[in-house]
Amino acid sequence: MSNAARIPATTGSLMDSHRKVALVVGVLFILTFITSIAGAVLYGPLTDNPGAYVTGAGADTRVFLGAFMELLLIITNIGCAVVLFPLLKRQNEGLALGYVAARLLECTFILVGIVSLLTIVTLRQQAAGADAGSLVIAGTSLGAIHNWTFLLGPGFADGIGTGLILGWLMYRSGIVSRRMALFGVVGGPLLAASGIAVLLGVIPQFSPLQGLATVPEVVWEAYLGLWLVFKGFKSSGVTALAADLSDKGASTATAPALVGVATAGAA
Repeated sequence: MSNAARIPATTGSLMDSHRKVALVVGVLFILTFITSIAGAVLYGPLTDNPGAYVTGAGADTRVFLGAFMELLLIITNIGCAVVLFPLLKRQNEGLALGYVAARLLECTFILVGIVSLLTIVTLRQQAAGADAGSLVIAGTSLGAIHNWTFLLGPGFADGIGTGLILGWLMYRSGIVSRRMALFGVVGGPLLAASGIAVLLGVIPQFSPLQGLATVPEVVWEAYLGLWLVFKGFKSSGVTALAADLSDKGASTATAPALVGVATAGAA
């Protein structure tokens, strides 16, 4: 039986399994929004003025809850990449692996940021009687570390990974709307470029210009999550990937036979 004849017979089961994958990934993407926003809001009393937080009354329980939200953010970020990898590698395994690596890099920066803020809480709780000026300097320094990790993680690695790489894979495969995927292809590099601009001192961090540069990436990730939850992957894209994978498998399977024919001919 030819590959073309086998594909329609398996299309239904493929779409069923990929619908489940799409639903899981869509929910995970939505959860990344919820946990990241919740973490930022809960951190508010600390990140607004980390130096003053060390010597003030503090809101430690709120900060701990914010750290928990960001731990969930790390889980959902990695979950998106891991669940998508088996599908994306059919389009381009190298880029699919690059997306996983970019997510891991982003999450590493997020984790360092969490530790820096929790260290500020520890200083406030255990440094009673210490020089107030030294505590303020330490708190401000740790707050600066958090800002840098935010810039290099969600502000740069996310633009390269979830924006450019994932957007390009989605665009090429056609498993979601290509017009929507262009938001990632364009928005990802724009987000990364804004991060580089802050790093080089061209624009200040958290400036309106940097905020404007994040809009296409935010639209891409939010739209992707909602699309996957309510619509799933496009059947035409999934079928094309399955056909491509089947063709590659057939080529691999027939290679030894072709070698044998060539050897016999030469003899």
